[in-house]
Amino acid sequence: MADVLVTGASGFIGSHLVARLASQGHAVRATLRTKEAGPFIPKETETLLIDTVGASTEWSKALAGVETVYHLAARVHVMRERSSDPLELYREVNVAGTLRLARQAADAGVQRLIFLSSVKVHGEETDVPYQEDSPLVPKDPYGVSKLEAEEALLRIGRESGLAIVILRPPLVYGPGVKANFLKLMRWVAKGRPLPLGKTSNLRTLLFVGNLVDALVRCADLPPGSERIYLVGDKEDLSTTELICCLASALGVPVRLFPIPSNLLLLAGRLTGHQAAVARLVGSLRVDSTRIRSELTWVPPFSLEEGLAKTVRWFRSGNAFVERRP
Repeated sequence: MADVLVTGASGFIGSHLVARLASQGHAVRATLRTKEAGPFIPKETETLLIDTVGASTEWSKALAGVETVYHLAARVHVMRERSSDPLELYREVNVAGTLRLARQAADAGVQRLIFLSSVKVHGEETDVPYQEDSPLVPKDPYGVSKLEAEEALLRIGRESGLAIVILRPPLVYGPGVKANFLKLMRWVAKGRPLPLGKTSNLRTLLFVGNLVDALVRCADLPPGSERIYLVGDKEDLSTTELICCLASALGVPVRLFPIPSNLLLLAGRLTGHQAAVARLVGSLRVDSTRIRSELTWVPPFSLEEGLAKTVRWFRSGNAFVERRP
């Protein structure tokens, strides 16, 4: 009988979390969107196929006997959105699906639900690190849906006694990473020049091993708890510094030429890539003081260790091409 449920276990973060929980002796039940399990999930893990998350998803079988739910299943940020109403799609999965799970979890006697939200509930850019009580001004449908899910979860927790713990991570990297971070690694590994030699921004990143450690630590909170935590690595760095660190870890020369950020932003506007350029040259920082203080949590992996593990995975040939939605 499982004591822990991980939703979204076939994803990048979920498969790492399942592996960590299993290594600690937990009986883990993992829900998958497809029959193919995540690359880091132990073969003996109990799995259930839940291909669609929404207002009518039936979770009772997955919740049987479970004390703690880690809810990672979500409709994530889509780079090439094709829907005429993307917010509706995000709300169906990230809001309605989350509420359905929380209500059934409370009815099933689950003690706590740990929800993976996003720093995007605060916004897209800040020079002053976000704190948990910083204004909530999401800029895209994904961020809006995560904020609405948070608010609904807190209401359900207060009504039912289900402990609700919410983590808001920034960009997460590590073995199995997809999307823009993987694209950047491929570009650097091939020695292609980048016009990012003059960025003075600062961004908080989060190694997947550090995120998993924080998620696991949140299960130590007593029943009935209500917590929200921003979480990030120990050090912030600029895009230029990140590229240099990646090149060093990959053992390739750095190929950067300095273009002022304002010119890059202008080029982004003219070519329709303004948001992508803004993420490369803008700052986005988080303050992890609360989780470090309340849970005595310290990220177990440094930036160098996290990048080294990511590069070893990349070099192993397992860096698959991202599937298009």
